[in-house]
Amino acid sequence: MFDRIGTLRMAGALTAHAAERQKLIARNVANADTPGFRSRDLAGFAETYRSQPAAEMRASRPGHVTGISWGGGAERALDAGGEPAPNGNTVSLEDEMFRSAAAKREFDISLAVTKSSLSLLRTSIGRRG
Repeated sequence: MFDRIGTLRMAGALTAHAAERQKLIARNVANADTPGFRSRDLAGFAETYRSQPAAEMRASRPGHVTGISWGGGAERALDAGGEPAPNGNTVSLEDEMFRSAAAKREFDISLAVTKSSLSLLRTSIGRRG
């Protein structure tokens, strides 16, 4: 039912984007000392959401593969760039901290939009709270 409401669908996609971005950031930090490791990040949410196809396959269970999700994922991870260290590693812990804060902001925005939308729906059917 809620997948038909564009605002909630977009908020859910933003949540998924922020979660996937946090995974990549955690992987980058975990490999901060790995020789030759390249820092990875996702393209911006607006870019990936606009490229999302109109029709998506649905999974009946969380573990099922849908083929297409919000338009991002590890397969869409980009090289984040950065100056390589002498061992070839491009992870900068400072940059990862900034990316982590940005991903948290994305998640907080998606949560606020979801809460506001659900509150509006409750009010429209005559319930308060």
